[in-house]
Amino acid sequence: MTRFRTLDDAHDLAGKTALVRVDFNVPMEDGKVTDDTRLRVALPTIQRLRDAGAKVALLAHFDRPKGQRVPSMSLKPVVDDLENLLGAPVRFADDCIGPDAVDAIRDLDAGGVVLLENVRFHAAEEANDPVFAQKLADLGDLYVNDAFSAAHRAHASTEGIAHHLPAYAGESMRRELDALDAALGNPQKPVLGIVGGAKVSTKLDLLKNLVGKLDRLAIGGGMANTFLFAQGIDIGGSLAERDMADTAREIMAEAEAKGCKLLLPVDFVVATEVKPGAASRPVIAGAALSADDKILDAGPATVARLLEALTASKTLIWNGPLGVFEVPPFDAATVTVARHAAALAKAGLLVAVGGGGDTVSALNHAGVSDDMTFVSTAGGAFLEWMEGKPLPGVEALRV
Repeated sequence: MTRFRTLDDAHDLAGKTALVRVDFNVPMEDGKVTDDTRLRVALPTIQRLRDAGAKVALLAHFDRPKGQRVPSMSLKPVVDDLENLLGAPVRFADDCIGPDAVDAIRDLDAGGVVLLENVRFHAAEEANDPVFAQKLADLGDLYVNDAFSAAHRAHASTEGIAHHLPAYAGESMRRELDALDAALGNPQKPVLGIVGGAKVSTKLDLLKNLVGKLDRLAIGGGMANTFLFAQGIDIGGSLAERDMADTAREIMAEAEAKGCKLLLPVDFVVATEVKPGAASRPVIAGAALSADDKILDAGPATVARLLEALTASKTLIWNGPLGVFEVPPFDAATVTVARHAAALAKAGLLVAVGGGGDTVSALNHAGVSDDMTFVSTAGGAFLEWMEGKPLPGVEALRV
């Protein structure tokens, strides 16, 4: 694994100010935090720095104010929840640079915490302006990036600042990087990938990267319909990108050339409408379908083959559901496979890593998120990492 500087490499922190980039872009309703997951994720890093006697100044963004001071996008409402979780006072500064920030940090005792106002109130943040990055850096003695979910953006508070201060990965960032390395960087073989979702076009880079790294790749969801169509299999009126058939065939050829076995559905669940409890039936791939028939989930034979592949694997990397999991009964394949993967992971037989938008929702729906080896909530950053792209916020932490 390429090494990154972590807090294990930081010494003599007592009395120093740590500028910590966190992701506090939390769901809010009527000025109240409705899901504090991202706040809780930051606690180990904050507490470790506090225990070492450092002052902790938190840098974060909220929503998309586009360089303007938008009162409804202030981070101030986060303070009460963070105080409750931390069990300690949290100050708030009305700006992330300048006198407000300087004064708030100066007034902290060792181990004190201050949340600085939304960095995106400054247009220079997203422009990664070096002058703005220097102004941020002037506030502290070291920089800690604990926001993997923002690491794919080359912004002043995620990348620029790291060129001005000793820079380290926080505890959450470290855990994410370790998990990703275990999944694709230096995995135990054989490695199985599951990629689902609606469109091939949005995951081209992902598929092309994965076929060169995996032993098996299972494709599900609407994406699978495009691959089936490309093979001349009747998909009725199913969601598919029929104009991507040539691309699907190219990916199949590339997988074969690189020794990656593609696992496409051998059967599927079909219905004429997408609604809870809709009448449905299993259909073997290749059977004739009507124009009203829609493929909405993987079938039992496909699921059985996936369970066998999981049992035979040492590592799983998962992005995207196998069917329309939000609408039962079309969640059956996703739930069954997720529960098998989680059971193997819990038994220590499989390193099971999942991530990206719908994947997190699907694993939560199956009730298995806590039993997976690691579930990344990073969304875009997780996807870009799976695509093999360098993430600016991570690259800045390399030794």
